[in-house]
Amino acid sequence: MSQEAEGGSPGTGRPKRAKWTVGKASMVLRIMRWKRRGSAQSSGRRGHIPAPSLHGSRPVGHLRPRPVPSKAPSARLASPKPKPREPRREAASRTTQPNPEPEARRSKGKTPPLPAAAAMESVETLVAHIQALSGSPEDLAQLHGLLKQADSEALRAHSAALLPLLSQLHPGAHSLGYLFLLDAFLSAPANLKAHAGGDLLATVADFLISCSAEQIRLSPDKFVNVCKVLKSEVMQLNAPIRGIAPLRAAVRKIQASSEHLTSLHAEYLTLCLLAKQYKAGLSVLEDDIFEVDQPKDLFLYCYYGGMIYIGLKKFRKALELLHNAVTAPMSSLNAITIEAYKKYVLVSLIQNGQVPSFPKYASSTAQRNLKNHAQIYVDLSTCYGNGSYSELETFIQSNTEKFQTDNNLGLVKQVLSSMYKRNIQRLTQTYLTLSLEDIASSVQLNTPKEAEMHVLRMIEDGEIHATINQKDGMVSFHEDPEQYKSSEMVEHIDSSIQRLMALSKKLTSIDENISCDHAFLMKSGRERGRGFDYDDFDSVPHKYF
Repeated sequence: MSQEAEGGSPGTGRPKRAKWTVGKASMVLRIMRWKRRGSAQSSGRRGHIPAPSLHGSRPVGHLRPRPVPSKAPSARLASPKPKPREPRREAASRTTQPNPEPEARRSKGKTPPLPAAAAMESVETLVAHIQALSGSPEDLAQLHGLLKQADSEALRAHSAALLPLLSQLHPGAHSLGYLFLLDAFLSAPANLKAHAGGDLLATVADFLISCSAEQIRLSPDKFVNVCKVLKSEVMQLNAPIRGIAPLRAAVRKIQASSEHLTSLHAEYLTLCLLAKQYKAGLSVLEDDIFEVDQPKDLFLYCYYGGMIYIGLKKFRKALELLHNAVTAPMSSLNAITIEAYKKYVLVSLIQNGQVPSFPKYASSTAQRNLKNHAQIYVDLSTCYGNGSYSELETFIQSNTEKFQTDNNLGLVKQVLSSMYKRNIQRLTQTYLTLSLEDIASSVQLNTPKEAEMHVLRMIEDGEIHATINQKDGMVSFHEDPEQYKSSEMVEHIDSSIQRLMALSKKLTSIDENISCDHAFLMKSGRERGRGFDYDDFDSVPHKYF
């Protein structure tokens, strides 16, 4: 059989059927690869990356038979099938498989810690929000929400880097954001230690003076914390006078009105006492207080205020504040009330020569227990009432250590000095004329000259009305010369009447509000052992019901 009859082609060294057999086999292999890749993609395996094709991305219909070498045609057919690249698919699957650990964390409600760079970027973004949202009340409300979300461990963990960022904010225009960043910085003791005194105090003081009252009242707790840090720092530096002006401004900014007592009042009065700037404390003590947030604030305000008036020798005003601290409602005795009562006894002896009994509106707790905790002061008042200077002096000397422990020794010495004045006042009720020598003998002074000095001082202070005859050394006692007819006295009486009328109106309003308070009515009803009845409150206008 010839080569052509056998299907061979002339001029070629290979059979024609072998050529088509090899081409078909090659095409079958390629089609199988395409099917395998299609089935792998449709199987739903996440992250599977198909193996690259031999001829790019041509469709199957465009495949052409590749030329096959003439020698050993069966070698192509005998070659093993290429295996799919499983390791490559597994690696790709691992790269695209989501990490289950962050999802587990998110499911528990925990936020993974941010890197330092990311945290600082978020803080800088927060500063940009502060600069943009410090205008209208709506913007401030939105900013407040953002600040509360950012005020977390991440912000405090990078608090050391917050101080430079404050230079990008204005304490007056961006007060709310400035407050949050400053509070976060001051909350770290390491920051306070590293920046003790100097620029840090100046930064805090400038903020307290320049801040916006409207903005800082959105976060009063943080504002109070910043003020307390300032007070603590100036006390550690033994320079309390540096904190007086900033805290005075802070008190006015956080107050809703001048009748509102805040927790900063006591802090401010403490600095005034330590710096001995008693007149500076009058700026808050002269206000009438009707609104109190915490009972402790009232006790401290009255106690420190009484001490400031004692330093100014205004014993009548001191007595009023100490009286309020002693007679304020209380369910249990506290240390502030005990210390206030000790000073109340001493000031009462200096001002009035006796200690009054407790009024009816004082709490039963104070009436039963106060004297037991201040027995030495009760004994002092008893000794004072005897009128013997030598006996009182002996008593004070025997208890000097106790009075010094209570930091009341200086006030006790003023009580001893007031004994002379009290005995001289008793003489005015008995005699119209008396010699200086007799006065010295009666009040136990050493010489008539000392008696003359005491009488002159009492005349200048308006405590007695008398004249001294230098020629014969006689003292004549007179009645009060005031006839209450002068224009000054009329103005004084008129201003007193106006103040009392305003005070009466205010008290009436407070009484009506309390009488209409549901909690008060329920409490008063339980104390009576029955439910409350509106007929019990007929004095209250019906418009409130």
